[in-house]
Amino acid sequence: MKRILILAVATAFALTGCQSSLEAQPSSDKYILAPKASEAAKEKPGTKTAIFAGGCFWCVEGVFSHTKGVSSAVSGYHGGASSTATYAQSNTGITGHAEAVKITYDPAIIRYDELLQIFFTVVADPTLKDRQGPDIGPQYRAALVPLSPTQEKVAVAYLEQMEKSGKWTAPIVTPVEAHMKFYPAEDYHQDFTHLNPYHPYVVRFSNPKVEGLEEIFPQFFREEFLSDHNS
Repeated sequence: MKRILILAVATAFALTGCQSSLEAQPSSDKYILAPKASEAAKEKPGTKTAIFAGGCFWCVEGVFSHTKGVSSAVSGYHGGASSTATYAQSNTGITGHAEAVKITYDPAIIRYDELLQIFFTVVADPTLKDRQGPDIGPQYRAALVPLSPTQEKVAVAYLEQMEKSGKWTAPIVTPVEAHMKFYPAEDYHQDFTHLNPYHPYVVRFSNPKVEGLEEIFPQFFREEFLSDHNS
């Protein structure tokens, strides 16, 4: 019965949420291993928060919800105005919002620079502007939104390091964006990959990124899905 319900939900969302052309993508995702940061984040003890925009927030939340040291992952909209912080309006691409995920993490377990390496290896392609995978538009832009001077310093240095690494054949275009208001997304977007494992988009795009986390960063992979998005 549970499987039937999940499949029903997947069907209901098949034409909503992160989508675009599924057929246009390669049959499997290929990852470029982002470099280990030359400048490690030196953060004081205690939980920290950060915001990552990397295309569809289902994918971003899915990966970070399986990352050790992350205690909360909330899908939402960064930037724009409160009056347009809905999926329907954000998806027009004219509100200024970016689909993003606000995470809470413990730097004693995983540092901000290590989160960056995971992000640019299995989540976001740093050479794409206003799109990620099959999702096109400024609402799907990749961006780093540091919430502290330390995070900003590390983010800027890391983007420069990636550019100089030669690992990508195209220029690095992911920006560091100033922190604006973050608006949590609708409830049905939260824990989406966990609650809808058979949704076509999840199967095709989100799950492979989680598998990439497990394969490439086993030291940071957590089998169980973090389902607390209320922090």
